[in-house]
Amino acid sequence: MTTASRSHDARTLTSVRVPFGALSLFGDLASPATPAGVVAFAHGSGSSRFSTRNQHVARLLQQRGFATLLIDLLTPDEEAIDSRTAHLRFDIGMLASRMVAIIDWLRRWPETSALPIGLFGASTGGGAALVAAAARPHEVAAIVSRGGRPDLAGPALPSVVAPTLLIVGGRDTDVIAMNRDAMARMSCEVVLDIVPGATHLFEEPGALDRVADLAGAWFDRYLPAIVTPR
Repeated sequence: MTTASRSHDARTLTSVRVPFGALSLFGDLASPATPAGVVAFAHGSGSSRFSTRNQHVARLLQQRGFATLLIDLLTPDEEAIDSRTAHLRFDIGMLASRMVAIIDWLRRWPETSALPIGLFGASTGGGAALVAAAARPHEVAAIVSRGGRPDLAGPALPSVVAPTLLIVGGRDTDVIAMNRDAMARMSCEVVLDIVPGATHLFEEPGALDRVADLAGAWFDRYLPAIVTPR
């Protein structure tokens, strides 16, 4: 369902609602005139579609010709609970099931039904994106994880077939180790790219731009595949 649409900076920005059982997941779909693919963002660690970091990366991906979907994986009530307990952000099974629903919705939505799909996961969303990709191996063309927790994907890791780029800050030593452990369990093409001097949130000057450059090059390589509308 579309709730609003407007044109901005040669993009079309559409507010969307993705049904998930009795719930609704709200997001913003931004698209250039002729997108090469669509990238859905899996937020993590208490974040949402209003994350300034993911919005920044999304804008740079749009400039490279990709549509982007920034969408909340938790409802407002769930976000309120999670802000107190920090529990739901680690429920990878729940988050992944919602990412699967989002992938299926992108296949039904007229503007994205013929586009190759990429997933961009951040923090715990990286684990959720990998589990969702394993569940939809013929739909997900590429995955990028920023400061992600691929280790949380657990037994789903060997089933991921989409080429996967893991981006971690050079000063985020614990997460580097977690990413290396996850890589050892994956059989698809997987690359670990470490951004020197960056911490977990990539708050250092130029760090997020570097993330966007790496992600954009990965999606440039793997998303322009031809997908037949269903």
